[in-house]
Amino acid sequence: MKTTIGAAGLLLAVLSGCGSGGSDVSRGTFAGSPGLCGIPDMYGERIDRIRGEGACGVARPVRITAVGGIALTGARATVNCDTAEALSRWVERAVKPATRRANGGVASMRVAASYSCRTRNSQRGAKLSEHAKGNAIDISSFTFADGTVLTVEDDWGNGQGGRMLSEMHRKACGPFTTVLGPNADRFHQDHFHFDVEKRRSGTYCR
Repeated sequence: MKTTIGAAGLLLAVLSGCGSGGSDVSRGTFAGSPGLCGIPDMYGERIDRIRGEGACGVARPVRITAVGGIALTGARATVNCDTAEALSRWVERAVKPATRRANGGVASMRVAASYSCRTRNSQRGAKLSEHAKGNAIDISSFTFADGTVLTVEDDWGNGQGGRMLSEMHRKACGPFTTVLGPNADRFHQDHFHFDVEKRRSGTYCR
């Protein structure tokens, strides 16, 4: 059963959580080894080179299980180290500051997609997706220490939960070069898309 964040419930969590460590409190053990991609609090493993069809593939892929004390659930988080490093910066600069006083802090994030050999938005004739290069990861929801779930699909634009999502979305621009959410297009109504595509213009955030 999913319990989403309501304004009243969140207020109680904020009042009772003042001074707590939020996402910094111990979440138990994580699969894999720490120090992945040279990041002390990133857990997971290096995996064999992915040789995909055509231009798809990742030369030095990793599979992340946790970052910054936050577990990754859902789809396997298979990316390259550039994406892993951006994810770590985003967690520290955006996720933790936005959520640490609510409901005990974020314990896990749900991965909607990572490496996948496909075109952008799986549309025929479109350019190759950054997912096909290990450069991208999609996040759809956040589960707090008390079991409360904050989802992009249900909570974007709604109350305090929506404000937390907005802050996390806004502050992803910088660690990642592409940031897409519900305001971007019909393909991103239920998740955030983050990637590290090299852009002449710097960043593209919508």
